[in-house]
Amino acid sequence: MLIVISPAKKLDYASSIEAPLLTQPALLDHAEELSQGLKKLAPQDVSSLMGLSDKLGALNYERFQEWQTPFNANNARPAVLAFKGDVYQGLDADSMSAEDLTWAQERLRILSGLYGVLRPLDLMQAYRLEMGTKLANPRGADLYQFWGDIITAELNKIGTDVLVNLASNEYFKSVRQKDVAARIVTPVFMDKKDDKYKIISFYAKKARGLMSRYIIQNRITDVEKLKGFDIDGYQYSAALSEQDQLVFVRG
Repeated sequence: MLIVISPAKKLDYASSIEAPLLTQPALLDHAEELSQGLKKLAPQDVSSLMGLSDKLGALNYERFQEWQTPFNANNARPAVLAFKGDVYQGLDADSMSAEDLTWAQERLRILSGLYGVLRPLDLMQAYRLEMGTKLANPRGADLYQFWGDIITAELNKIGTDVLVNLASNEYFKSVRQKDVAARIVTPVFMDKKDDKYKIISFYAKKARGLMSRYIIQNRITDVEKLKGFDIDGYQYSAALSEQDQLVFVRG
């Protein structure tokens, strides 16, 4: 079983961390190619491209200028300990044991606009580049065209029989589903609002992280055991689920 999740905009490169090992991203050569183009952008270009304020545009301009290889413990941080968005609040990798992180290293992948695919303990430098960004590049008009079938091929190398899709639609669109050599199972998290079950983005993101943590800490490799997820008030709904879409409801 392989889990895929999205990255986050919020980053932490200040707090102290402990990691059982540090590894290099598998697709770093491709990230370097993207970086070369990003370094040529002016701060206002970064703001315009990503729809950012001048302050955030300037911050990310500086990040692109400072981005360089080789990565090491002094200039980079393990991906799963650097991202701090809603998904990562649920995952709470900081509180995981070394054994949990080592298991996750084999079973969890983070999809990334800049890095393509990251293992939890792959070093990465700070960046912001959402997968949906329309960044013209030598391979096409956007990042989906840049990555083409590369992300899918990287996931297929792992040789899993089940891919658990806990990524957002924006990021999972970078995976060519018809070419994935595994059964794709997508958990969906819904909350009750106005007497109807709906996907509420903030809660759904956190729940994807909680589900990832549940799989990691319970060493789950069987789809049927995913249905036992009952954290934070969620319960599996057989009535709303389909064969490869497992729906969990709350409220």
